[in-house]
Amino acid sequence: MTTAPLAPVAQARSLLHLTTAYHQAKALHSAVELGLFDLLADGPATVGEVKDKLRIVHPLAKEFLDALVALELLEADGDRYRNSPAAQAFLVSGASEFLGGTVLQHARKHYHVWAGLTTALQEGEAGSGAEAHGPEAYPKHYEDPDRARQVMAHFDTFSSFTAEELARRVDWSGYKSFVDIGGARGNLATRVALAHPHLQGAVFDLPGLAPLADELIRERGLEGRVRFHGGDFLTDPLPSADAVVTGHVLPDWPVPQRRKLLARIREALPSGGALVVYDLMTDPATTTVHDVLQRLNHGLIRGDSSSSSVDEYRAEIEEAGFRVRQAERIDNLLGDWLIVAVKP
Repeated sequence: MTTAPLAPVAQARSLLHLTTAYHQAKALHSAVELGLFDLLADGPATVGEVKDKLRIVHPLAKEFLDALVALELLEADGDRYRNSPAAQAFLVSGASEFLGGTVLQHARKHYHVWAGLTTALQEGEAGSGAEAHGPEAYPKHYEDPDRARQVMAHFDTFSSFTAEELARRVDWSGYKSFVDIGGARGNLATRVALAHPHLQGAVFDLPGLAPLADELIRERGLEGRVRFHGGDFLTDPLPSADAVVTGHVLPDWPVPQRRKLLARIREALPSGGALVVYDLMTDPATTTVHDVLQRLNHGLIRGDSSSSSVDEYRAEIEEAGFRVRQAERIDNLLGDWLIVAVKP
């Protein structure tokens, strides 16, 4: 009696690596939650020192640190551990491009939403967690200063890299002012203003973010150049400006509200004014595994059932009365697309 030949072990191993990929994510999540990278920011430490200072009691503490070495988040020198260059640059609190805020958001929110993916697929929007994490939850989150600060740290992670791209790729020379609609606490707006000293900036978002925005504006020395306006961008008057920026806002709303917001933006802009939109957009020529999974993640968090393509975005913007002059993919964390359009 003969047995069927086994499938190549490499294929089986790749599937095993895929099904255990969460091991890597949770090791990173726990390291940030524990404050490990902040502890090692000032210098290396032994396993015993790490356990004492972070109140770790599990006997697998050394294996945990060794796993972080294997993930190239730590480096080992004898019996001492130190941050890798990447961890020192991006995972230490206070770093200019700190990623810890989004690591914590994924650890505490997104990871649990994804744990319910099967239920969400079978039961629909109600099982996705959108009620707790989507746009409808923002006003409630922002009532709590500590929760608002956590959400802003997550948003800042992405907007820091996006701001650099917008400052470089958009021709701001013909404009004197801009407003970021749904601009959170103003991380993107302040970075664009710092990159282009001739610009006056404004941020329009929910009133609960005013203290955090004012704090950031003061920290960056931009009082008088960047202002925060609290309100509902679907109902309240929009600040006047030569250009309007909005990113990761339009897909949060059904088509009627999106059209309403685009119409309100067009009405607020002067002739020749610019609309600058950045967001996840589908494009068959540039789609990667990362892109598809990010769109799925955003859909679960937002409660959507689909994504919009670059062509669909362009059509919607043109239907609102704008003329698209630029559409390109930018080099930020999510691989967003940028569309710049002008009001005739």
